[in-house]
Amino acid sequence: MALHDALRNDAQELAPELVALRQQLHRRPEIGLELPRTQQALLAELDGLGLEISCGSHLSSITAVLRGRSSGTAVLLRADMDALPVREASGVEFSSEIDDAMHACGHDLHMSMLVGAAKLLSAHRDQLAGDVVFMLQPGEEGWDGAGKMIDEGVLDAAGPRVSSAYGMHVVSGKYPTGVFCGRPGTLMAASGWLRVRVHGEGGHGATPHLALDPITAAAEMVTGLQTLVTRRFDVFDPVVVTVGSLHAGTRRNIIADVAEFDATIRTFSAESLARIRVEAPELCRRIAQAHGLEADAEYIDEYPATVNDATHTAFASHVVKEVFGAEGYQAMAYPEAGAEDFSRVLQEVPGCYLMLGATPGGDYRGAPSNHSPRAAFDDSVLPLGALLHAELAVQALERDAKPAKPAKVDGVERARVA
Repeated sequence: MALHDALRNDAQELAPELVALRQQLHRRPEIGLELPRTQQALLAELDGLGLEISCGSHLSSITAVLRGRSSGTAVLLRADMDALPVREASGVEFSSEIDDAMHACGHDLHMSMLVGAAKLLSAHRDQLAGDVVFMLQPGEEGWDGAGKMIDEGVLDAAGPRVSSAYGMHVVSGKYPTGVFCGRPGTLMAASGWLRVRVHGEGGHGATPHLALDPITAAAEMVTGLQTLVTRRFDVFDPVVVTVGSLHAGTRRNIIADVAEFDATIRTFSAESLARIRVEAPELCRRIAQAHGLEADAEYIDEYPATVNDATHTAFASHVVKEVFGAEGYQAMAYPEAGAEDFSRVLQEVPGCYLMLGATPGGDYRGAPSNHSPRAAFDDSVLPLGALLHAELAVQALERDAKPAKPAKVDGVERARVA
């Protein structure tokens, strides 16, 4: 039986195991860089597969190397592991058992799919034209886990640096279930954090003229930032600003000394990023000055834009169509405004990141989105993701494998496997 047929059959047989693992992980979510229970659960799943496994020194990461029939070429497959500080309201029977923690972004599916790929590929290691690095990464949700794993050597775990890297992200509420989506170039935005603290002089709410009110100035900054992006930036190179946290005061009749807020800012080009990191803090400082106040305003870079290599995106879309048919792939017209630290990997090596529709019930329009406490994902996509991970690795290794080195035998050049 051809390798591709074997992988397809094996993926379907694995489906019940992957569902059980996903639901186990969903019940016990962990947040940030230290995920000891999650790490142990995944190590148990990988045990016995003949992988070279190492764990992170400063985070609960797992790097697992699968050796193929020859060395010299390696590809990387990645899944993120961490959950979000969200109290679950999805109503699924395997809901989170941890207060204020939930796999609301589908990372439990990502882990299960990558474990599935490791099982599929380890069963056929003698047919792999190189090595596979499995990158199981904590701390994607704002902790830069990918950057930390790169610092600890994940890209060079097989010996030679990986020649390409692939990942995927399940999505609720945007794409048809079971359909992979992608685009060359910018796939997801760069993210930044605008942190603002407005200093005033507190007083009685009945006599605001005797105080310096930081709340009214902060409110003007919040609306002024929205005007900034629509009046100072090209609509065809958009900037997204969302103030997600604003705090000031203790009672309705007391003017506070300080008001502070935090915003996330998303950009899609280097030019817009360079401008917004200067103009957003400056706008806040000038509004404060107009009110006779002072403001500390700082822009903090987070993740760069996630940029797919055009050649590798064409390759990935070809593999999807070959495995699942033309209807299995959908080209994205526009980038996503979300951010992703797999961008760190794609800055170092070429590759492709894909989206996978995973809304339960088939009707994805209007369904709760990722990060919602009501977000839910369809387990039927688990064998699809595992199979695609495996196929991308198999075919990328065949593509990237180094040619045989010539060796002279009796004065005649003959092929020698590297």
